[in-house]
Amino acid sequence: MAAPSTSRLAYIDWMRGLACLLMFQTHCYDSWLSPTARNSKFFMWSQLGGTLPAPLFLFLAGFSVALVVDKLGREDIVPGQAARRTVKRGAQILGLGLLFRVQEYLIAFPWAPWTDLLRVDILNTIGISMMLMGVLGGLVSSIRGQRSWNEKRVAVAAGAGLTALAIALTTPLVWTSWRPRWLPWPLESYVDGVHNLGTPQAWLFPIFPWVGFACAGLAAGLLLLTPWSRKREALPLIIAGVAGLLLIQSARWLDRGPQMYAVYDFWHTSPNFFLIRVGILLVILAGSYLWCRWGAGQWGFSPLIQLGQTSLLVYWIHIEFVYGRVSILRKHGMTIAGASAGLLTIFLFMLVISIARTRMKKLGPGISVKKAAQAS
Repeated sequence: MAAPSTSRLAYIDWMRGLACLLMFQTHCYDSWLSPTARNSKFFMWSQLGGTLPAPLFLFLAGFSVALVVDKLGREDIVPGQAARRTVKRGAQILGLGLLFRVQEYLIAFPWAPWTDLLRVDILNTIGISMMLMGVLGGLVSSIRGQRSWNEKRVAVAAGAGLTALAIALTTPLVWTSWRPRWLPWPLESYVDGVHNLGTPQAWLFPIFPWVGFACAGLAAGLLLLTPWSRKREALPLIIAGVAGLLLIQSARWLDRGPQMYAVYDFWHTSPNFFLIRVGILLVILAGSYLWCRWGAGQWGFSPLIQLGQTSLLVYWIHIEFVYGRVSILRKHGMTIAGASAGLLTIFLFMLVISIARTRMKKLGPGISVKKAAQAS
């Protein structure tokens, strides 16, 4: 199941590639479909699928942190050092998110408002979540006492799971009665996504509720990396999938009952919708493993695994060809068939870029242009 010549888990890359594909279709149809085409069930289902890419990326960011923390823990790296490495990586991702906003502002200049520079986008939130998870892991794993690494790993997983639940339960309040209005809006926006518009915006990615998905990924990853899980491999992931189905049904049942919040917004702040999406993520995690273990995911070249290995790059580039000045199709002027053809083009284009990036990476940073041309 491990990808050839690499220690990466193939099913994690496949799952990240699936997130890229769902992201492509969400952005392409949103940018290109005409007003008439947007008023269709097709567009409705497309945008419903668009509720998954951001949770997938954040969940997998948490899972990746779990892989790093587990490796450092087994190498007997002190908790403080492991936490610092995770926080440093999160700060790098946050820096890339801020740089991406500068790029988008310059490309859209002079029409874009300067406030776009401070928009809380998905890369910002991934960076913040990794920094917070690093702090959480450092605090929990530094518990005094002669505890084994496995015991500390379970403690970190429990802390991450409880943090995810706490974020989900408090999100409706943070967006309404508990809003930190005393903060300047650029800082408040990281908490509730208010931006400079006076009320929280559903199209942004603030800590509440989005960091909860990263914490859920951290908890799942650490539990799936215990010695018991490693020995059985498939069984824990199947259990995770079944747990996901139970979580989905439980959240749907809770949603039909009385609500404890004065303002209940199912699609944006509801803890029940949060739990449903976490359940779906666990089902996708199990399905991705089964697909890469016994399904077509192990048959030679996998486009989704390839995209998953360069997800940051294809995210960065595809935005310009879908929403930017170099959009390959006319914005808000295409039929469903025309936009679908554009989606296929974007998918193949990003796949080519991903393959080129992988090949250049294998050649090494010091290789000359001439050697690179010969190798290709």
